[in-house]
Amino acid sequence: MLIKKPADIPYSEVTDRKLYVNRRDFIRAAAGVAAAGAGVVSISETLFAAGQPAPHGRKLDGVKKSPLSLAPEQEKTNTWDQITSYNNYYEFGTDKDSPSLVANKLKTEPWSVQVEGECAKRGNYSLDDILKGVALEERIYRHRCVEAWSMVIPWVGFPLSELIKKAEPTAKAKFVEFTTLVDYGTMPGVRQPVLRWPYVEGLRLDEAMHPLAIMAVGLYGEVLPKQNGAPLRLVVPWKYGFKGAKSIVRIRFTERQPMNSWQESAPQEYGFYSNVNPNVDHPRWTQASERRIGEFFKRKTLMFNGYADQVQGLYAGLDLKRNY
Repeated sequence: MLIKKPADIPYSEVTDRKLYVNRRDFIRAAAGVAAAGAGVVSISETLFAAGQPAPHGRKLDGVKKSPLSLAPEQEKTNTWDQITSYNNYYEFGTDKDSPSLVANKLKTEPWSVQVEGECAKRGNYSLDDILKGVALEERIYRHRCVEAWSMVIPWVGFPLSELIKKAEPTAKAKFVEFTTLVDYGTMPGVRQPVLRWPYVEGLRLDEAMHPLAIMAVGLYGEVLPKQNGAPLRLVVPWKYGFKGAKSIVRIRFTERQPMNSWQESAPQEYGFYSNVNPNVDHPRWTQASERRIGEFFKRKTLMFNGYADQVQGLYAGLDLKRNY
């Protein structure tokens, strides 16, 4: 990755362009809300306006509620419009609204994933092959971005462990590497040297086998929108969102820890583990608090994004400040 200096990253990549361009409009709107009371447009609607929401797509059949999902009374789910119009997907541009404006050109059918490396069942698998015999579940998960914003998203997917078991990793496999699509015809962002393309991410094998780690194929019971990583993306809810590789085309089992894209680009800012840790700040902003999209006030960041009880055992004895 090629981003080296803090000055190279415009503030629009931390705060959406519409937030800082419309500061005066926001102040006026906030004053209006204070004066008029609860009956007028909300501050959150003014503050978090973004791009074009995805059109609703095909419904997914047979989706069951997962017992690992957040209960509705635990967290309020973000809306379809919020989730599909405020995105990090640099292959389509660095502004939060860029993916929703241009990702519609992405061709997601047919789709295949190359499985390689230290496994017995190497090969090129169609998405239909991958989904054969898989039970889809709705998993309502917290999503925490390294830029200090968050959402609650009702993903539809299946445990990553099921895909791993199909591949039959060998005893040498210690890590799983995920590589995403590069398409110069439909992805304008890859024509810019923001990162070294294609985008690569990785997990330790035991992390990948954890029940909370899923491969998502849908959202709100529908086929996954293109700006959210269609047709197949990784979701690891206790880690920062950039671990969630989108539009995956290759999975490789390795003996050595792979170099993920942001770690390669700016190792002083982005590590391999990327666990949500409020005690380790990004060099340019705090991780101790976050702003939930749709809310005005910040909230305290939870260790492991609120999944500490489930995943902290994976990191027993590991220094989470050095291994950020």
